[in-house]
Amino acid sequence: MTDTILPKENRAGENGYFTKGCNPLAQTGRSKLQNKRAHLNQQIIKEMRMRAGAENLLRATSNNKVREMVVLELSYVNSNLQLLMEELEGLNSSVEVYQNVRETSSMPLIPLGLKETKEVDFSVPFKDFILEHYSEDGSSYEEQIADLMDLRKACRTPSRNDTGVELLASYFSQLSFVENRFFPPSRQMGIFFTWYDSFTGVPVCQQNISLEKASVLFNMGALYTQIGTRCDRQTKKSLEDAIDSFQKGAGVLNYLKETFTHTPSYDMSPAMLSMLIKMMLAQAQECLFEKIALPGIKNEYFSLFRMAQEAAKVGEAYDLVYQSMIQTPVKDNVPFFWSTMAQVKINHYRSLAHYFVATALLDHQLNPSDDEDHQEKAMSQLYDSMPEGHSPLDILKSKDERTRLGKAHLRKAITGHEEALRINSLCRHLKKLDILNEILQVSHKRSMAKYSQHDNEDDFADYLEAPDIISKAEQRAEMILPTAAKVKVKDIFQKLVCGLLILSNNKDHFFFFFF
Repeated sequence: MTDTILPKENRAGENGYFTKGCNPLAQTGRSKLQNKRAHLNQQIIKEMRMRAGAENLLRATSNNKVREMVVLELSYVNSNLQLLMEELEGLNSSVEVYQNVRETSSMPLIPLGLKETKEVDFSVPFKDFILEHYSEDGSSYEEQIADLMDLRKACRTPSRNDTGVELLASYFSQLSFVENRFFPPSRQMGIFFTWYDSFTGVPVCQQNISLEKASVLFNMGALYTQIGTRCDRQTKKSLEDAIDSFQKGAGVLNYLKETFTHTPSYDMSPAMLSMLIKMMLAQAQECLFEKIALPGIKNEYFSLFRMAQEAAKVGEAYDLVYQSMIQTPVKDNVPFFWSTMAQVKINHYRSLAHYFVATALLDHQLNPSDDEDHQEKAMSQLYDSMPEGHSPLDILKSKDERTRLGKAHLRKAITGHEEALRINSLCRHLKKLDILNEILQVSHKRSMAKYSQHDNEDDFADYLEAPDIISKAEQRAEMILPTAAKVKVKDIFQKLVCGLLILSNNKDHFFFFFF
């Protein structure tokens, strides 16, 4: 029996007990979305089979009347498939159900949905293999086989917390044992693993256990992103938890990308995984920004410059995400909601950076008691090159130049906020996010109000283009890679004495990585 499985008398369906780390009967918004995803996947399979049959008939027949009917049928099938794909994209855009229910003032984050799979029956192939390879009665291992199948079934509905991650990690570890015992390279076991692409719903079916292991890793990374989005980002501890979750999610996906390099599922292709890793790190960087801003942003020269560069760093991170999203082949299947959200955040955070710099320049003057060298150094590190050849000290000492440059930054902030609002209006799923719309509107109005305080008729005669702000972060979001640790994961089939790759000297528990 594995550590995560309850005793036989308390199995799922008997007395209401379930494997630790999952609850298949939970009717949360997230579980309802997963159920819809599973239903859509089945409909997509049906339509794809119909399309394959129609295409075969089209190739086989020479009867013009039949060909016309088949072409018409194909058009209906392709239309239905397109509608189903749009519904699936809608599920990937339903981020609001993953956010913390008390979240009222933070930008929404994007989680990954879990990959769906079909049931797998290990019974007959494993019993036959035990008899043939180990010369033991396969029926004496029915309980162990049932444990493995229970564990796999539980992994389809993991709880959205560390216990759910441990459940997936436990099954992943068991798969390594199972692979060494039951999946010799020289033969096929006749066990088919079917997993659905989380973006297209297209099924991938293989006898290779690597597909199973890779898909479990993908779901582990996805679960980390769901844990991160669930955190209440109004406290320092919760923000740190969110940062940790997104960084771990990126680490798991990176491990998947480097370890399973030939996965046939599009959502686990190197290009898609690279984009997802960038997105997780961008969201971690966003949470790092929120952590710094949580106590409040002081209207102080150095503090505002610091926050400007931190905001620019978030915008830069999302720009890397967006550039990955628009590359072939990722752009063909990435949800429109995701790419527009990335563009919105690029413009929003860059605009915040310009607003902070403008506030520092407009609200603060260089006084005799100020550290002139310190302020000059801070400004020189803000830009790649100073506007119109001015030195930082010239601008700091001149009230007119400070005002002129500050207003230039405000104009850039206003333009960026307006662009964020425009892009937001293009996506019907984004327009449904009231919190996001409110944040964008408030930020725009704040910049407009600041500009109106310094508005005069000379603006058009003395126009200045604000330079870009150099991004800089006190702490950069980085992947937390899976590390080796002694985790007590019992080998279900430890009684089989042959063909085992020993990973530890302990007879009962084995060495594998954990997160």
